[in-house]
Amino acid sequence: MTQSRANLLLLFAGLIWGLGFVAQSTAMENIGPLTFIGLRFIVATATVAPFAFMEAGRASKPLSFSDHKAFMILGSMLFSGMVLQQTGLLTTSVTNAGFLTGLYVVLVPILGVILFSQWPHPVVWICAVLSLTGIFMLSGGSLDGFSQGDWLMIAGAFFWALQGLFIARYALRIGRPVTMACVQFAVVAFAGIVCAAIFEQIEWQTIQAAAPEILFTGMFSSGVAFTLQAIGTRYTSAPQAAIFLSSEALFAALFGAILLGERLPFIGLAGCALIFLSMLMVEIVPRLRFKKPATGKTSLSEIPAENL
Repeated sequence: MTQSRANLLLLFAGLIWGLGFVAQSTAMENIGPLTFIGLRFIVATATVAPFAFMEAGRASKPLSFSDHKAFMILGSMLFSGMVLQQTGLLTTSVTNAGFLTGLYVVLVPILGVILFSQWPHPVVWICAVLSLTGIFMLSGGSLDGFSQGDWLMIAGAFFWALQGLFIARYALRIGRPVTMACVQFAVVAFAGIVCAAIFEQIEWQTIQAAAPEILFTGMFSSGVAFTLQAIGTRYTSAPQAAIFLSSEALFAALFGAILLGERLPFIGLAGCALIFLSMLMVEIVPRLRFKKPATGKTSLSEIPAENL
């Protein structure tokens, strides 16, 4: 898969997550966050499991204990990010949630340098700031007074950034992206149901009321989008992946307008333009210094890592 196609997959994942923000918000009217997370990821696990078995059948070697351990670590990061985000939606607006979750765009390259000494192409820093500025403008250029939910969103962005970094490392090393996604989902589903049984009341009536949101976010926002993230990140760099995935804020604003009757002011439209510009720059600029070989396409492996 080419890097451009991988980035398109990540853009599509951002679209699905943008729509999922609306579903996550409306689901909280009927069901507790932990119950919602547990049920959502049960659906996600069931959606992806058949494809994980197919992938396992084509694999040249079985997964090792360290591979499964890596997948479970990713699952714990995903669960932490989901709990913080879903709980935060109880006490903050969807607009604030979209902006604050987008902080992972800046956190990914910063944590990459701190944890792994991975210095991205200089344009990534510019695009990260542009994308974050665009997300801020989508919020109207201001944040309604910080609430507990806002701080939870910021903490969640930290775990999204960590997950994005480690997915990039594990996906490249292990080469089983669908299995990786499936194990993550199973970990989150188990942890969500156990925590819901302890801290919330699980009632059939509330589950029925939230069923459309559970099914949509389980099958698409989790099952499809997180799998696309796992596949796409294997063929691009973590900072570039974060910038393309930040399009979820743009799509959240779009679907908020279509489904909830929200309308973007001029500053919000300008924010959309900045996000789109950052995605174009991070895709095009790193390639300007490299010429395609006469015999074929330039692969990601042929580009020095420090230039990605």
